[in-house]
Amino acid sequence: MNPTSLAAIETYLRDQRALVDQALEQFLPRAEEYPPAIHQAMRYSVLAGGKRLRPILCLETGRLFGGDEKSLVRLACALELIHTYSLIHDDLPALDNDDLRRGKPTCHRAFGEATAILAGDALLTFAFETLSSPDPPLPAERRLRVIRELTHAIGTRGGMVGGQMIDLETTGQKTDATTLEFIHSAKTGAFFRAAVRSGALYATAREDDLERVTVYGGMVGLAFQIVDDLLDVLGS
Repeated sequence: MNPTSLAAIETYLRDQRALVDQALEQFLPRAEEYPPAIHQAMRYSVLAGGKRLRPILCLETGRLFGGDEKSLVRLACALELIHTYSLIHDDLPALDNDDLRRGKPTCHRAFGEATAILAGDALLTFAFETLSSPDPPLPAERRLRVIRELTHAIGTRGGMVGGQMIDLETTGQKTDATTLEFIHSAKTGAFFRAAVRSGALYATAREDDLERVTVYGGMVGLAFQIVDDLLDVLGS
């Protein structure tokens, strides 16, 4: 890839992040809305920055199949709300016990552990409130299929929660390749797959195209997890 192409990609990604951030700013409850403490914690975590990879993958996949832009932006924001919920809970003392996230104090460090737990719960709930909005109108069966897609990617049967559970159980132990593959596929890969699949579903992609983007999403998720694991060892 030549430098010009790389610069163009970086510019495009920055523009897409700005699009998602602007929509998130609009959708989230205002910081002063009652009760303000929970809304401040939600906004703090969501608007703290981030690459917005999952929303961008959702947008690009939906656009590839001719999806409605307004619907895709709302869906992309719901994905980021879910992702941020998972980060808040992952950072808690009972799990990864992290002090920093995106260069800032983690939610529980900034607002207290109880508020952080509730902020994560609220973001997960608000994601599905955002998805169920009648603006723009979408066929109910399409919304339902996407909601089912996302709940599976979050849950215990091959989703984020299941992957996190096995990751916790195997921490400090020698892990075989099958278990490691499950952790990567569930904890990270499942939501990347859901990001591209949900964008394709909103755009009513054909089933064969849906299968193709599923493979792509899984490979992106695996690459992301490998880099993340390497940074855990090599980074500061």
